[in-house]
Amino acid sequence: MSRSAAIQRKTNETDVTLELNLDGQGRTDVRTGVGFLDHMLDHLGKHSLCDLTVQAKGDLHVDDHHTVEDVAICLGEALEKALGTKAGIARYGSAKVPMDEALADVAIDLSGRVAVVWDVTFTGGKIGTFDTQLIEEFLRRLAATAKMNLHVHVPYGANDHHIAEAIFKAFAQALRQAKAVDPDRKGAVPSTKGTL
Repeated sequence: MSRSAAIQRKTNETDVTLELNLDGQGRTDVRTGVGFLDHMLDHLGKHSLCDLTVQAKGDLHVDDHHTVEDVAICLGEALEKALGTKAGIARYGSAKVPMDEALADVAIDLSGRVAVVWDVTFTGGKIGTFDTQLIEEFLRRLAATAKMNLHVHVPYGANDHHIAEAIFKAFAQALRQAKAVDPDRKGAVPSTKGTL
């Protein structure tokens, strides 16, 4: 069964088309108009082994916020749709990823419930022209629409680009684990409730 989804979201602020294949090879084609977001989404696809295509147009003359937020909403919706009943998946994933002097520790639970713990401090307000606060905004929106628990902890790091990149790579590695089909489960939903 194909674990893929296509999402389209059009508002007065943005127009986003997104395709996600959970069982891909890490191929990406991402064009949001926000260069740093494209860079982070390329990491997400590559390190999670998800194929990801994103085309977005937004009101970038205002700022990047609406585009970043709506891409996250679409990605979360696609992830939830592609996972289906979640039968047989590992459900949990976690990864510690170093990026030079920075370290990110990310854990996820594809539980169907939303909870986000964010323990990250950036040293400045911008990475190039990109607002560092949009990294938290992106991951909170993604977690909310994908209905997952997401814990992000960065114990240290001096370079904001390195911190952000470590976060996205760690999230991708955690997602790779959590979405994986565990043959030992024999197709059972990984919950005592029988559903997620």
